[in-house]
Amino acid sequence: MSSAQSSVPRPPLVLGSSSRYRRELLERLRIPFEVASPDIDETPLAGEAPHETALRLSRRKAEAIAARHPGALVIGSDQVATLDGAQIGKPGSHDRALAQLRLMRGRTVIFHSALCLLDSRDGRAHTADVQTRVTFRELPDSELQAYLHAEHPYDVAGSAKSEGLGIALLSRVESDDPTALVGLPLIALTTMLRQAGYPLYAS
Repeated sequence: MSSAQSSVPRPPLVLGSSSRYRRELLERLRIPFEVASPDIDETPLAGEAPHETALRLSRRKAEAIAARHPGALVIGSDQVATLDGAQIGKPGSHDRALAQLRLMRGRTVIFHSALCLLDSRDGRAHTADVQTRVTFRELPDSELQAYLHAEHPYDVAGSAKSEGLGIALLSRVESDDPTALVGLPLIALTTMLRQAGYPLYAS
């Protein structure tokens, strides 16, 4: 990149998420950003396909934050896990997490990690749905229980933290972006930032 390109001023960048996992992923890029909670209704609409839910919510999150941060680039992201076309949400409790893991063992779950980069300066939005196919091991209840007591993954869709001990529950992960499963597809995001003219390597 030329010195002229590297000296382009960066607009404010805002991550519209209350997720610490997404914040930790964005920190990998070593670029300055703020965090704001979008506080929107995340209920799926009747008849809405899983990828449509993820894309709609990612954009709604970005729009909610952009209204409060004029002149900023805003990142919205949402993830929906599906098994046989049915959505699998965040369990919220030990019993529901165990039920999810029992349902998924030995089977393949598709995670839709939707991303929206909204430029509040001109209203332009870049969107993507990055899919990850995750196959769970066929494990006994005793091991599933032990995992849940060890990691308490009650705030993640699918009840398994792939960036932590949850990786031991999986036999295969297939995706074009290894960060998508954690919740923020960085390959897609850096592509969008370049398209928006945001200098990734500015000093």
